[in-house]
Amino acid sequence: MSALPEITLVRHGETAWSLSGQHTGRSDIPLTVNGEAAARALVPRLAGLSVSAVWSSPSQRARNTCSLSGFGEGAVIKPDLAEWDYGAYEGITTREILSKRPGWQLFRDGCPEGEAAADIGARADRIIAELRQVNAPILIFSSSHFLRVLGARWLGLPPEDGSRFILDTTSISVLGYEHDLTEPVIRRWNQK
Repeated sequence: MSALPEITLVRHGETAWSLSGQHTGRSDIPLTVNGEAAARALVPRLAGLSVSAVWSSPSQRARNTCSLSGFGEGAVIKPDLAEWDYGAYEGITTREILSKRPGWQLFRDGCPEGEAAADIGARADRIIAELRQVNAPILIFSSSHFLRVLGARWLGLPPEDGSRFILDTTSISVLGYEHDLTEPVIRRWNQK
């Protein structure tokens, strides 16, 4: 345990689209029964966690994961924590996209009528600036691709490097520091 503030990240529970691999940005897809059970199973995994605030994406999948894990009361909705806007690729699987656009990569190419990695990076940078200003332990509930970019930006990497991180549903990750506030690190990643 570090004396420096730690930021705990939780990816939302399973949805029908996360299960099928469909890109789920702004569509407000509910948790599956398994997703709800996994969110409840976060209670003992997060037991003893002391935070100054709880922040959530506006999506119901993130908000419900937050509530079912015991942290819904007083959670602050942060629009910048929303998942990637997939635009024309909303609800479509990577396999389907590649059949029409060979070689496409989300983090490199972004989405027509949606966001590019730089857009997600700008939102992540605003969240990081707020986290550093608060300088206290915070618990965040959001979605995979946004959190992957947040992890990359926390380390000072380009938003495209979020492609190098993976997050499973209801995984827990922790951002923090090594020796002081000038040395941001990933303390834990994608723990199930």
